[in-house]
Amino acid sequence: MYLYTGISAFVLGILWRSYHDASMAFIVFLLLTAGVIFLIGRLQDKSPKATLVALGLLFIALGMLRLDYFEQVQGDPLLDTYVDQTVIFEGVLVDEPDEREDDVRLTIALHSLVQGSTTQIVSSKVLVTTNLYPEWNYGDVIKVSGQLQKPEAFITDDGRLFKYDEFLAKDRIFYRMYRPTLERIGEGEGNMFIAKLFQFKHALIAQVESMIPQPHAALVGGVVFGAKRALGEELQEDFRKTGLIHIVVLSGYNVTIVAEFLIAMLFFLPFTAQLIVGSLSIVFFALMTGAGATIVRASIMAILVLLARATGRVSDMTRLLFIAGFIMLLVNPKILVYDSSFQLSFLATFGLLYVSPLVAPYVSRVTDKWGLREVLIATLATQIFVLPAILYKMGEVSLVAVPVNMLVLLAIPLTMLLGFLAGLVGLVSTTLAWPFAFGAFFLLSYELFVVHIFSSIPFATLHISAFPFWAVTLWYLVYVVILWRAKTKIK
Repeated sequence: MYLYTGISAFVLGILWRSYHDASMAFIVFLLLTAGVIFLIGRLQDKSPKATLVALGLLFIALGMLRLDYFEQVQGDPLLDTYVDQTVIFEGVLVDEPDEREDDVRLTIALHSLVQGSTTQIVSSKVLVTTNLYPEWNYGDVIKVSGQLQKPEAFITDDGRLFKYDEFLAKDRIFYRMYRPTLERIGEGEGNMFIAKLFQFKHALIAQVESMIPQPHAALVGGVVFGAKRALGEELQEDFRKTGLIHIVVLSGYNVTIVAEFLIAMLFFLPFTAQLIVGSLSIVFFALMTGAGATIVRASIMAILVLLARATGRVSDMTRLLFIAGFIMLLVNPKILVYDSSFQLSFLATFGLLYVSPLVAPYVSRVTDKWGLREVLIATLATQIFVLPAILYKMGEVSLVAVPVNMLVLLAIPLTMLLGFLAGLVGLVSTTLAWPFAFGAFFLLSYELFVVHIFSSIPFATLHISAFPFWAVTLWYLVYVVILWRAKTKIK
């Protein structure tokens, strides 16, 4: 109880501070109040209720303080003086290029401002939008010349306010440049281990693309390798309509689902072997995609799901899930509000742990062959539990998501396996890799066909222009009551 109270209060503190100002005087007041309540409770009757209240107030204050401290860095003072001016910088590409349909986005860690023959040291990140070609690689040293801008919030097409500045700030990116002049002046300056992982992944992707046509190759790149390759706006919209965007854009939701399906597909193995193979597959998958912060967080949660399955002790896994979430927020508190992947990953994991047992009796008549029943349970549990968050964040819900996920996700593990083998074997012999490539192409064609058919249904997606936060809160409170009553009945 103390653990859950403290962590929940810490989350509440970050959440409150994300939307409201909290003066240091108010935070000190909370800390003093917590101390007084704790002392009174200890002196009178050692009441656990007083201790819980004091603990809650303490961690609310700590959550506010953590976000305050994180937000102390808001860019570089020297760079701020050059906003909206044409400047020349030098920096290192510190993340994998994010390829879109018409452009590519580069995250560059700036280290120097060039002014004629002199340079000044700066320290911040800038997101650069540039042409698709020439290609850029992680670790490249780049000279950038263009207009420096501050990212700003904007209104989306469906009328929602998107705080783009805060979204980038969670990754310590405080500046933007649009199509500046770029010059590669060096390379190999990134982390050597990550650079090798990216090189290996790109070699596999190139091999796959030489054997499988588009858009199939782009899809296998996203599903298997987490490659940020553009599928095109029209096809991405089809995936959104059918509730399958999570397999195209590597996300925490995706990894959690994949983890569950790995277990389902390994049903013929002893459970310990399922756990080991599943966990190693997730770790390898995370390394293959570059071990970015988002995928590492998602992988941790996915492994927790596997541990819960292995031990059967959901309560222990809940504690580990809360602790893992607490540590992640301690490292970066802004992900609570501005990282959809973290939110969906946490909720999907929670849904798999707690909602799956409630869903299982309703699908008991579904065959267990090929892990079909487990796939359906996992799909329903995660869809149910992430639904309020998706409505709030995206304003739309796919009415065909469950049947489409059922039809497509059954093929995803085999697609991943064949796609990976096509790339790996292709590095040795293209001839030997063709059977794997053909198998992957067949499955990808099937998946794209299903997406196309269901996305063409007029009522495939329900759009909600504004889904208020209070409604999300109320919805999840109802979930909590249902889960609590179910737990009480079991006892």
